[in-house]
Amino acid sequence: MSTIAENIARVRARISQAALAAGRDPARVGLLAVSKTRPAADLREAHAAGLQDFGENYLQEALDKQAQLQDLPLVWHFIGPIQSNKTRAIASHFDWVHSVDRLKIAERLAGQRPPARPPLNVCLQVNVSDEASKSGCQPGEVPALARAIAALPGLRLRGLMSIPAPCDDPAGQRQAFARLRQLLEQLPPELELDTLSMGMSQDLEAAIAEGASWVRIGTALFGARHHA
Repeated sequence: MSTIAENIARVRARISQAALAAGRDPARVGLLAVSKTRPAADLREAHAAGLQDFGENYLQEALDKQAQLQDLPLVWHFIGPIQSNKTRAIASHFDWVHSVDRLKIAERLAGQRPPARPPLNVCLQVNVSDEASKSGCQPGEVPALARAIAALPGLRLRGLMSIPAPCDDPAGQRQAFARLRQLLEQLPPELELDTLSMGMSQDLEAAIAEGASWVRIGTALFGARHHA
């Protein structure tokens, strides 16, 4: 069994290699540790090995861990589907939300962000593979939604996020990530977007080749998932 620190070193090496192969600066690719279903002790170990960004999918589980880890300067990312009744707690307890997929949710987060906190960093989730089971807005909705979200107080629209359909073929992987990058590039420069949240353990190389600025890694850091 590898330790979490060894896994982090391996993933960082993969990120570096992929970035250099794409002519990119490895420092421009953030490693977001997907820590859902992991105990707080695993996050503590990952932090000791140099990670500070953690992505959670389940609100109650995340709030429990935040309480246990409040002595650490962690950056919390919400990356799961968002129900309307959860927005107040998400707006209060997270630094980033990657999974905003409709204006109503963005408006609730904006209205519920505590005024004392800096604006909440948000990404608009796009369903690039057109899967019925996946959340995310349709690609055609991106321009209007991005403008509307960028205008809300209390939020800072940073860019786009996607979870493409699983694909074993690197060319197919790149195609899905390229769609997200092109959608970002078509948005007006005055929105000052800088974020593509895309790529996971099995396809991070393809994502980085297409411009990912956050890769969301769970299994490769923490091993096979424990079911909650």
